[in-house]
Parts: sequence; structure tokens; C-alpha cells
Amino acid sequence: MPAATPSDLTARALLLDMDGTLVNSDAVVERCWRLWATEHGLDPDEALKVVHGRQGYATMAVLLPDRPMEQNYADNRLMLAQETADIDGVVPVAGAAAFMADIARLPHALVTSADEALAQARMTAAGLPMPQIRVTAERVGASKPDPEGFLKGAAELGFDPADCIAFEDSEAGIEAARAAGMRVVGVGPRAAALAPDAHVPDLTHLTVTEGPDGTIELRVAAPPVA
Repeated sequence: MPAATPSDLTARALLLDMDGTLVNSDAVVERCWRLWATEHGLDPDEALKVVHGRQGYATMAVLLPDRPMEQNYADNRLMLAQETADIDGVVPVAGAAAFMADIARLPHALVTSADEALAQARMTAAGLPMPQIRVTAERVGASKPDPEGFLKGAAELGFDPADCIAFEDSEAGIEAARAAGMRVVGVGPRAAALAPDAHVPDLTHLTVTEGPDGTIELRVAAPPVA
């Protein structure tokens, strides 16, 4: 069954992932994780299949399941520092600036597996405004695909999860949003095969309007004719 189009979706609040959804940071992610994987005797291409959406320590636990978690936390701190210092190639996802301007007065929050410093660095590098309400890595006890971050974001906005729509690009993120009881708009190529409620190649394909009763109405542009 094809995904419903965003024109069929209304919400009271929007919860936004960052990497892959608002910001294209794939160049940095690939550099850092390829190096880490090589240092640990792993196939970098296989490692990159599971890094998106999760906090670093959670990715490491998937890739090295027998390693003590303390080592994953230690490596995660180093990885965050490396990623925060490396903004070469960090750019906005197409349409992100206009999208953020459109939702500026609407209830929205950032829910990201990045910590506060990394989120600030990447949003700034991409020229995007930082949402006032944000749930970063320091504020949750469990990484996506656990729903904790999305549930916290909805609570801080003051809305029931069922009244929220999450924007995500990764399998872990979409699973987290669904586990929180939210509908999902998938953004970009990684999301296309994950059966979100709606999918857009990037944010240029999305129009956001505010209804007369304060609801948020989402509409996606018709796909180009092949």
C-alpha cells in the first residue's frame, strides 16, 4: 500500500530529527565512522549501514556486542568531539531553510541523537535556526530506536504523541517515533524503503500551512512524471 501523502496529515506539533532530515552531515559521519571501524577491524561499509539515527555508543554496541559498554561510552565521547570539530561538508538538506521559516511560529522541537554541542555546530554550519525546544543526547537515558526522546519532546511541547508528526530519515529514528505513537514523514533516500506515513525526497517537496483552528497541515508536491 503506498504511503499516505502529507496532504492527508494534520498535527498539533512537529518533532524534527536533525542529521539526514534537516542537515546533511553524511560526509562527516562517513569520515569519522570509517576511521573508527577500520581501527576496530570492521568493514567500514557494513558499519555505515547501522550508524544513522543512533547515538554513537548504541551503534558501537551493535557492531561490537561483546565489548564492555564502558568502552563504548568512552569511544562515544571521543567520537562526539571529533564530529563537533569537523563541519567540512555539513550542509542543509534541500528546502530546510524555508521549512524552518514556515514552522517558526508553530509548535516544534528538535529530537536528535547528537549532543547539544554537536547539534549547535551542525545547525550553525548549515545556516539553520536552532529550535527553542530540543531533546539532545544528554537529555535521554536511551538512544533511538527507544522512543524516550520523542516522548520527551511531545511532553515539553504539551501535546499528546498521537497529535504529533515526527520527521525522520533513518530506520532507528522511524522506529523510535512509531514506538512513541507518532506518525512519521520520512525524508530522503534512507527513509523511502521504511514505509513512513508519507515520504519526501527532501524538504523542497513539502508545504506547511496553519489551519484556522491552529492545526498544522502538511502537503507534499506530486512526484515528477518519469
